[in-house]
Order: sequence, then C-alpha cells, then structure tokens
Amino acid sequence: MQTKILIADDDNAVRTTVENILTMFGYAVVGVCSGRDVLTTVNDEYDVIILDINMPDLDGFETLDRLNQQNIDIPVLFLTGAGSIDYAVKAINLGAYDFLTKPIDDLDLFNIKIKRAVEKRTYIRQEHLYKKTLEREVQKKTRELAEQNIILERYSEHLEHSTVRLMSSLQAAMEEKDEYTAGHTCRVTDLSMRIADYVDISAEDRLVLRRAAQFHDIGKLVIDLSCIQKSGKLTPEEWELIKKHPEVGAKIVEPLRFMERKSLIIRHHHERLDGKGYPDGIGENEIDLLTRIITIVDSYDAMTSRRNYRRNFSAVQAVAELRQCTGRQFDAELVDIFTADVVPELVTSFQ
Repeated sequence: MQTKILIADDDNAVRTTVENILTMFGYAVVGVCSGRDVLTTVNDEYDVIILDINMPDLDGFETLDRLNQQNIDIPVLFLTGAGSIDYAVKAINLGAYDFLTKPIDDLDLFNIKIKRAVEKRTYIRQEHLYKKTLEREVQKKTRELAEQNIILERYSEHLEHSTVRLMSSLQAAMEEKDEYTAGHTCRVTDLSMRIADYVDISAEDRLVLRRAAQFHDIGKLVIDLSCIQKSGKLTPEEWELIKKHPEVGAKIVEPLRFMERKSLIIRHHHERLDGKGYPDGIGENEIDLLTRIITIVDSYDAMTSRRNYRRNFSAVQAVAELRQCTGRQFDAELVDIFTADVVPELVTSFQ
C-alpha cells in the first residue's frame, strides 16, 4: 500500500513544492492550509504528518498538542525556516519526530528523514497489531480458563454431593442395624438446623453445621460398637472404645477438602466447656459456636433415646439435665434457645 503523507502549510507555493517533491519520491500526498484542517482530515491511514510551525489560527505546536490529546501517534515533522533553539526544545517536548528546513535544498536528506518517519509509523502499527493480537489471545485464554473453571467447579460440586450421599448411605445403613441408634443422625441434624434458625450465622456456616451434624458419628462406621447392644453397664474398656469415634470420624473425613471445617466439629462434638470432654480436653475458648450447637442436640437425643445399658430420659428430664450442665458442659445461651424456642413444648412440660 502506498505511503500516505499529510502536509499543512498556509503558504500555497511552499505546500505545492513539498507536495511535488513527495510525489516524485512515490508518496501519496494530501495538502491542507491550516492546523484545523489537519485535525479534521487526519485518520489512521496516514503514515506521516508534516506541519509548518507558523500558521494562523492554530500554529504547528498547537496542532501537535491537539493531536497528542487525541492520542494520534503518527510521526510529525516540523517544516520551518526558523532555526531557533526555543522552537526545537518546544517541538521535542511535544513529541515531534524531526525537522525539515525550508527551502528544501538537500532532497536526499529530505527523503531519508521521510523514510525514517515512515519506518517509525510502521513500527507503531506493528506494535499496535501485536498488542491487539495479545489482548485477543489473553481474552481468549481468559474465557477458556473461565469455562474450564466452571467445568471444574461443577465436577467438584458433583463429586462433593456424590461423596456426601455415599457417606450418608453408609451411615444410615450402620444406624439401621441398631434399633438404639436408628434415626439419631437425622434427629441431630434437624435439631441443629432448628437452633441455627435462632442464631445469627451465615449461609456458609449453616452448610458447615448441616454437614458436621450429618457425619458427627461417622467414626462409628469403623469401630466395633456391638457392646452397646449388650445388657448391663459398659466396662471401662468399652467406654474407651466408644470414646474413640470422634477422633476416628475426623480422620475419615480429613482427606476431603470440602470437609476441612466439619472435621474439627466432628472431632470436638464430645468436648465440654470445662475442658473435661474428649478426645482433646479443650475448653470453652476453643469450642466454636457450631460445635456447641451439635454438642447440645447430640446429648439431648442420646439422653432421650433408649439404650440397652441404661434407662433413657424423658424429655423433661433431658431438659433438666441440659440446664443443670450449662456453663460446665453446655453453652447456656444455646440451651435457652433449644429449650425455649426449638422445643417449647418441653419447657411447658417441665414447668
């Protein structure tokens, strides 16, 4: 494509002479007589702009300043007969590419300066093309990554839900084998979520609470707890075996990244505020809100459920036991919520 040059000079004779020289060297030339004409004529098709400095209305410097404001990055050469240092400094500060003196005596030097300006323009175009190509590639890769992330997130969610369903099925099967524990997990989960309705916790924490409640006893899957079906009291050794299930349960779910927070609740659901619980013997400051909720409802359901080795409590007795153990084993505020709001009929019976 032929190189295109825009020249502005209010002197018709000078402008025509320069146009003829440029045409002779094979350039396509458009001439205008003012700086304002340059601003209305210029577009991205031009390769070089030649400006006279001394023009009415907008001089060469003012024209270049306007071009800069419009982010037009076409090389500008000033055409001038003045050799002032002040002019040169001002032109450089404005970003002028070079000077052409008039009258034009050295045509070879003139043509060399034009060629260099054209090369500069070619470099600028290539740089713009590279940036646009790079931007398109970045946008494309960003879209691809976003699509892959969506696929991975969906797969992760599917895997998470499938894992939860499998674990739930295994645990339900385990509970159904024992008439004394059947339905325990469902009741603990339901009561935990009812307490959560009266506590200011986030949607994320509600999900954590639900999952932790669903699997708080999963450790019993790998522990032989046939002893709980026998008649009579459990031996110290049998109690020690039962007390291992929180720690074992935490280890079962620990490899699952989405169960990271839940594993701690599973491990600590038999801890006490006074530090006399198990397996770690942690105290009040180390037992979080979600764990405290499950501790209450798990204990309540265990107390009111029939066991072969002990007599089950009535609802009234279980509520009394919860209240009696507040501050030492259970969180007092949560016990109040449980007894007054979650199961108000128990409070009425107790009173």
